[in-house]
Amino acid sequence: MFEEAASGQDRDKIGDWVLRGGVAVAFVVIGIEKFPSGPNGHWVKFFDQVGVGQWFRYFTGIVEVVGGTLVLIPVTTRVGLAILAATMAVASIIHVVVIHQPANTIITGGLCLGLAALGWSRRPD
Repeated sequence: MFEEAASGQDRDKIGDWVLRGGVAVAFVVIGIEKFPSGPNGHWVKFFDQVGVGQWFRYFTGIVEVVGGTLVLIPVTTRVGLAILAATMAVASIIHVVVIHQPANTIITGGLCLGLAALGWSRRPD
């Protein structure tokens, strides 16, 4: 039915956009979720446990939205991935040292490693 199949390079570009789009959407959504300030919100309670202040919740939300956005722009993808990986590394440290819930680092640590690996795979040859 199709006269020409997509070349491997086209598939790689599509796959790259899908992967970067997924990372971007996930972090932009998670970042935006940090902005509502109802006293019973999950993120309000979490950042109360962190003990630095609610300003840190807003800062973290902004960093995640900016990092996710940078991942979408081909020229800044590695910078965005580095920012997001660092954010997840800090989240892992907070879970262990401040909140004393090391099991929660399974998610944040896994994201950190995945983002770092993706950034590493994009380094120039």
